[in-house]
Amino acid sequence: MVGQVCIIQTTLPGSWIEAEVGAFSQQMVESGAACVQHSSIRSVYRWEGETQSSPEWHLQLKVSPPNREQVLTVLEQQHPYDTPQIIWYMTESSDSYSTWVNSQ
Repeated sequence: MVGQVCIIQTTLPGSWIEAEVGAFSQQMVESGAACVQHSSIRSVYRWEGETQSSPEWHLQLKVSPPNREQVLTVLEQQHPYDTPQIIWYMTESSDSYSTWVNSQ
């Protein structure tokens, strides 16, 4: 059997400490995400005409399709960046995992 889960991805400032990322992740869980994973990354991007390279935190949120809009709204309201990377997509998962995500 196959289920569906929404994956939302964003980044946070690399200057944040683990506790700040954890608190932000907790807000996302409280808004309806079933699970938030985070890891440190390095991003290379163009900003205001200049190529930048900086450490960031990568967050991946697992969300049930019905909770997607609520989580996105809170994410946009709480995000510290002026122009945050917020992307999402629907993906297939095992039926048991999507059942768990949907139960949260």
